[in-house]
Amino acid sequence: MENLAIILIIIAVVVIAGLVVLYFVGRKLQKRQEASEASMQAAAQTVTILVIDKKKMKLKEANLPKIVLDQTPKYMRGSKVPIVKAKIGPKVMSLVCDAKIYDIIPVKKEVKAVLSGIYIMDVKGLRGNLDPKKEKKSLFKKITSVFNKDKK
Repeated sequence: MENLAIILIIIAVVVIAGLVVLYFVGRKLQKRQEASEASMQAAAQTVTILVIDKKKMKLKEANLPKIVLDQTPKYMRGSKVPIVKAKIGPKVMSLVCDAKIYDIIPVKKEVKAVLSGIYIMDVKGLRGNLDPKKEKKSLFKKITSVFNKDKK
C-alpha cells in the first residue's frame, strides 16, 4: 500500500513539473510571436492585387523564393500552407496567406491587401465588402433543420 502511495506522489510531482515547464515555454513563445507580429505590422504596406489562384500546398511546391525555404525549419517544409498566386503590378507572385483570412479572399478579383514581404496579413474589398464563405452544415444540423421545417 505504501509503495502505491510513493508511486502516485512521484507521478504527481513529474506531472506538476511538466506543467510548470510548459507554462514558461509557452510564455516565451508567446512573447516571441508578439515581437515578430509587431515587426511585421511595422513593415506592412497596402497594395492592390489581382488574385489569380489560391491553394493549400506544401512550401516546396509553392514556387516561393529559395531564401524562404532555407529559413523555414525542416519539419515545416512538408506542411501545407495557404498560398495565393496574385498579380501585383506587372509581376505574378506566389504569396503566403494568413490562415484566418484565406477563406474570404476572392479568386479572379482585385482586392486591397496588407502585405509584409510575401505574407498577406489582411484583405479588404476594392469595390465593396468581401463576403465570407458560408460554413458547410454538418449532417446533424441538416437533419435538425429538416425536422424543424416540418414542425412549422
